[in-house]
Amino acid sequence: MIINVNTKIGTIIKHQPGALEAIVGISTAFEKLRNPLLRKIMAGRTSIAMASKVGGCTVETFFNALKPLGFETDTNELPAAIVKKQWPGFLLSLKKDQLVTLDVRPVIAKGEDPLNNITQKVKSLKPRQVLKIVNTFEPVPLIQLLEKKGFEVYADVIHQQLVETYFYKATASEQSDLPAEVASSKSWKETLQKFGDRRKYVDVRQLEMPLPMITIMEALQTLAADEVLFVYHKRIPVFLLPELTERNFEYLINETTEAGVELLIYKS
Repeated sequence: MIINVNTKIGTIIKHQPGALEAIVGISTAFEKLRNPLLRKIMAGRTSIAMASKVGGCTVETFFNALKPLGFETDTNELPAAIVKKQWPGFLLSLKKDQLVTLDVRPVIAKGEDPLNNITQKVKSLKPRQVLKIVNTFEPVPLIQLLEKKGFEVYADVIHQQLVETYFYKATASEQSDLPAEVASSKSWKETLQKFGDRRKYVDVRQLEMPLPMITIMEALQTLAADEVLFVYHKRIPVFLLPELTERNFEYLINETTEAGVELLIYKS
């Protein structure tokens, strides 16, 4: 198999299962790939170029680790993130007062999660406004999430440590759906009554990323059709929600306090 910087980690492991150990051996950052559920969710979306940034190594390190397993490398391919694409129409006609800029680098530098800041900015966008997120890397999961919501996206890699990603949506008709519909007290109570005592409980409030998502998805693997998973979480799990939809799960969110939320997850 010929691989390049844009080859997905999931594709490599599927072609050669022994590649998992080779990749884990590159950096402790890849230890989480040992978890089958997390590997299924993330490996198919992560390229060698993206993984090298996460692991703090070079793409050549990946190539060298995989070469003994029979992989051939195409070193002429450029990372998809830095291939310059034509600027989309919404940026070519952009006016100064239409641009909303959010620099998340200071938040990340403090070790905090910028998702809440981003979500609030997206929800507050007016029709025909463009959100520019300034970051040190391309926010691939966020791009995937907002593209599903109908946003046009353009990522401009200025240099290795500076990426400006633009998000645009012509109307605000669906922005209230981001990141999820918060349940009314009536629908929340009705759902609890529907399932009665057929509930499974999971508390992920004290877990560090990505353990909350892994814990919830593992609990759902054994959830019966007539059961509901009751989740205690410290924030709305933005990246989990598309995974639930793809797997035909319904969910309700109850914002209990500023410090936490509750979720009900059940099969459609």
